[in-house]
Amino acid sequence: MKNTFGQSVSITIFGESHGEQIGAILDGMAPGIPVDKDFILSQMDKRRAKGRISTSRKEEDEVLISSGVFEGKTTGTPICFTIKNNNTQSKDYSQTRNFARPGHADYAANCKYHGFEDYRGGGHFSGRITAGIVAAGAVAISALSEKGIHIGTHIAKCAGIKDRNFNDIAKDIQALDSMDFAVLDENAAAQMNHAIIDAANQGNSVGGILETAVFGLPAGVGEPWFDSFESVISHILFSIPAVKGVQFGAGFAMADMYGSQANDAFYIQDGKVSTTTNNNGGINGGITNGMPVIMSCVIKPTPSIYQQQNTIDFINGENVQFTIKGRHDPAIIHRARVVVDSAVALALCDMLAQRFGTDWLKGNES
Repeated sequence: MKNTFGQSVSITIFGESHGEQIGAILDGMAPGIPVDKDFILSQMDKRRAKGRISTSRKEEDEVLISSGVFEGKTTGTPICFTIKNNNTQSKDYSQTRNFARPGHADYAANCKYHGFEDYRGGGHFSGRITAGIVAAGAVAISALSEKGIHIGTHIAKCAGIKDRNFNDIAKDIQALDSMDFAVLDENAAAQMNHAIIDAANQGNSVGGILETAVFGLPAGVGEPWFDSFESVISHILFSIPAVKGVQFGAGFAMADMYGSQANDAFYIQDGKVSTTTNNNGGINGGITNGMPVIMSCVIKPTPSIYQQQNTIDFINGENVQFTIKGRHDPAIIHRARVVVDSAVALALCDMLAQRFGTDWLKGNES
């Protein structure tokens, strides 16, 4: 089982949804990077379930840092984050142990781990495990912020309802930072919330698209082939449960463009190189060109729905019908956006450390 991402700066995740605790180990961060516990808690809060649009499972998500930090700064050694699971109801899963819940990893996990996997709440496959990514990602986000690199994600689409596009990226990222429901257009946010609640009332769920912008990233980051900027970012984004598609810049819309439309024309103003458009999402040849990096990922509808479904009992080899029990989200997209921010930050730290050296991430030194 591969649970580690990154070469220079790496993250290892551990735990199960209904186990005693979950967490992450962040290794390779430069010594001397500030670790703000209040900021970590604020990031964890963005992921926390809230209101009728989320699961009724409430976890405090208090983060314990047991190594790698001394007197508020990273020491350069592995940082261990642990988060206790305090609100589990494992009995909800015992009656359907043998059932392959549609959209879930139950059957695939049983094939790979021969029945020894912890099935409760999805076990190690659960979105619950992303809490460790957010805790570790908070340190990465702080380090990048000190270098003038900022990340923001908004719900570009949910249940077919669209948000406005990024406009003033730096200003929009700042606005998103204080939002629980990260939508730039207030009217769209209200419509999305209504659609999520409506789906919940029907025992159903909805998905959508998250759009992420990275502002302040220097040109020259990434490799031309197998470790291209897009390859590395896609790798970590597809590691997030529910992500089923990733694109950069105009992405799939380029299929309907002429080259004259898709190409981003370069110009120089006041000694700075820019492009008139950003259809390529700030990346050429797998390497950043200094423009804002724009990427999007598809979040599928939550697979746990309260409607009768057809499936199989893969232990007894029977076709069955069943209805899922337990506590589940009618949408996870609003909680997933901080996971995306965190994952992108971790991947950026890894690529930047390989490009400029690990100590480059420390403070404002260059």
